[in-house]
Amino acid sequence: MDISLSETLSHLYLMAVAFALTLPIGWDREARAGSAGLRTFPLVAVASCGFMLTGMYVLEGDGAMARIMFGVVTGIGFIGGGAILKDKGNVQGTATAASIWNTGAIGVAVAWHRFEIAIVLALLNFLTLRFTRKLKDRIDEKRPDSDDSRG
Repeated sequence: MDISLSETLSHLYLMAVAFALTLPIGWDREARAGSAGLRTFPLVAVASCGFMLTGMYVLEGDGAMARIMFGVVTGIGFIGGGAILKDKGNVQGTATAASIWNTGAIGVAVAWHRFEIAIVLALLNFLTLRFTRKLKDRIDEKRPDSDDSRG
C-alpha cells in the first residue's frame, strides 16, 4: 500500500480547516452549556470530513456520495439526539444538537472543497449561539410559562 505524502497533507489540511471552523462553536457550547463542546464539535466536523474524503477516494459515482452523506447526516442526528434532555416538560440541548448537526455539514462541505459553504455555516452557527441568547432570554421572560432552559 502506497501512502501519498501530497494526498496526506491535502487531507490533513482539509481536516484542519474543518477543525478550525468548528472550534469557536465548540468553545461557545462548552462555556455556556457545559456539555458537548470543545472536543465534540471539532471531532464531529473532522469525522464528517474524513468520511466524505474516504468515500470520494474509494467509491465512484454520485449515488455513492449521496449514500455516504446520508449516512453522515443520520449518524450525526443520532449524536445530536443524545444532547437533548427532557426533564419535567422542559427540553434542553436543542441548540447544542442543532450545532452538532451543523458541524457535520461543515465537515462535509470542507471535504468537497466548498469552503464558502463551510465558512458561512460556521459563522452563522457561532453568531447565533453567541448573540441570540439575550434575545431568547427576553422572550422567555415574557412567556407565561417562563423557563429559560429550552433550546
